[in-house]
Amino acid sequence: MTDHVSVTVYDESSSFDDDGRLKRRGNVWTASAHIITAVIDSGVLIVAWATAQLGWIAGPVILLLFSIVTYYTSNLLSDCYRKGDQLTGKRNYTYMDAVRANLGGVHVKICGILQYANIVGVAVGYTIASSISMVAVKRSNCFHEYGHQAACNVSTTPYMIAFGVVQIVLSQIPDFDQISWLSIVAAVMSMTYSTIGLGLGVAKVAETGKVQGSLTGVSGGTGMQKIWKSSQAVGAIAFAYSYSLILIEIQDTIKSPPSEAKTMKKASLISVTVTTVFFILCGCFGYAAFGDQSPGSLLTGFGFYDPYWLLNIANMAVVVHLVGAYQVYCQPLFAYVEKTAAERYPDSIIIMKEIDIPIPGCKPFKLNFFRLVWRTVFVIFTVLISMLMPFFNDIVGILGAFGFWPLTVYFPVKMYIVEKNITKWSGRWICLQLLSGACLVISIAAAAGSFAGLVSDLQVSWPFKTLN
Repeated sequence: MTDHVSVTVYDESSSFDDDGRLKRRGNVWTASAHIITAVIDSGVLIVAWATAQLGWIAGPVILLLFSIVTYYTSNLLSDCYRKGDQLTGKRNYTYMDAVRANLGGVHVKICGILQYANIVGVAVGYTIASSISMVAVKRSNCFHEYGHQAACNVSTTPYMIAFGVVQIVLSQIPDFDQISWLSIVAAVMSMTYSTIGLGLGVAKVAETGKVQGSLTGVSGGTGMQKIWKSSQAVGAIAFAYSYSLILIEIQDTIKSPPSEAKTMKKASLISVTVTTVFFILCGCFGYAAFGDQSPGSLLTGFGFYDPYWLLNIANMAVVVHLVGAYQVYCQPLFAYVEKTAAERYPDSIIIMKEIDIPIPGCKPFKLNFFRLVWRTVFVIFTVLISMLMPFFNDIVGILGAFGFWPLTVYFPVKMYIVEKNITKWSGRWICLQLLSGACLVISIAAAAGSFAGLVSDLQVSWPFKTLN
């Protein structure tokens, strides 16, 4: 008796992929754009402050170490997109699906809570950051007109509301695959303001002819304050590199062959390399220019006043970028809630029915009532939280601390061990566990420092207060 091997061949010209869904069109460049949009966010402007807290030795070293760990664990995670064979295995459409397929049980619930809570936190952080950049434009014009000593007090509240209105509109884009153009625009904007911030730092160093800073970072205060600030800086750097929580969702937009994992690894290498270069350059030149006085944000902390028009361009680029980044991060949460609602209430007209809205020159827009209401409520919620806690540095530190270890390290390592059947107590298993344990210790320290910073800021600042 002969064995018959069945091989399924998929027509390249077909409009559908092997799972019956519309054919994916993403490639290494669209994936790179998504990652760069997620990674080079306003966090790049914080790295000068973070470097100042850590000093000339620890600052660049920690930036480099985080980039290596992020790239390595992202490669582990990308191998978990398909179960089994990387070309024909069953797809995992979301991070939670990958955890469910490889780990199951309570891991799925923990992953879901952490991933989606982190996404909500990122949305809050981006709302705060965008409003600060819009306020910076207003204050920059004020300083230019009335002098650098003018009060120029401006509230962030109306700008948070304006950002929310824009997000309510853009949030009606149905899914991740339809926002590639927004990611490309956002990626270009991130390069724009990062380059301007870097250029201003270089110009400042050239103007003064001095490289400021010290080997150990900001001096002054007690030893405990130094520890808290350094820990908060580590959390901010962890936040700056975090994109693992949406990696699987990005990978699900990539066409194959070659395998999605192979393309994703190339995109991760390109993106992490580009972002690391920007982070180290912005961090080092910002610290060299301002030393211990490095502002919490290179473009909005008013380390620079002139040329004011260039600062305005950079800050508006930050706003445009964050508009896109908000969508890149939130689409997985939108999709999860809508998928869950559809599974529980398959006969509901409100949840399932789509109405075609004609748009001249374009395909009709499919309006869904549940999507309209739920996404609008979500955006309003993130804006309200942003108004109550407008402390960007503290928020990103907490997000980085709580999201980095479980989502960037623990789950990718544990799933990879299961996926590749790595023997317990083997050399590779021990190395992976040591990596996970070390990152856990770093995350705990960063969380403690960030909470200490938040408590300190709440003692001197209040919600809805104007920036001065």
